[in-house]
Amino acid sequence: MTPQLETRRLILRPLQLADAEMTQRLFPHWEVVKFLANLVPWPYPEDAALTYYREMALPAIERGDEWHWSIRLKEDPDQLIGCIALLRAENNNRGFWLGLPWQGRGFMTEAAERVTDFWFNDLGFPVLRVPKAIQNEASRHISERSGMRVVAQFKKSYVIGELESELWEVTAEEWRARRAAG
Repeated sequence: MTPQLETRRLILRPLQLADAEMTQRLFPHWEVVKFLANLVPWPYPEDAALTYYREMALPAIERGDEWHWSIRLKEDPDQLIGCIALLRAENNNRGFWLGLPWQGRGFMTEAAERVTDFWFNDLGFPVLRVPKAIQNEASRHISERSGMRVVAQFKKSYVIGELESELWEVTAEEWRARRAAG
């Protein structure tokens, strides 16, 4: 079960099939998708968000393998601005995207902190690992601010092509110590 989560400025609402329409409008922009895994079709088909939610995300939630949220501003809760997910995969536990008008304002850092708390404190996982392209500076900064560290380097295929990549990690103990230090 994916609960609704909140931060100071955001509501993280459990993903619903109805979110596909807004996702379809915001998601298919090169600056949003270029560093996502090459599983994302590009150019993005007209029904891709609906298909992904119906055939992949929602069934994974029902199996208990993934937790997905739409990201919304508390001041405008009807407007989806992005999505964030946690995944029970070996070396890929968190993924996200944010619509262009809301980038660079700290929203994703805020959402990532909240779902990471959920990962460790509610789900009880011992470690969170996130792969990312070295060129993806914005995502790397979110990991740095979250107290994560690089534990491996490799090549990975993204929508933009094959790139040098890093695996970032933080343990539950490191996360809790960082949060306690304030």
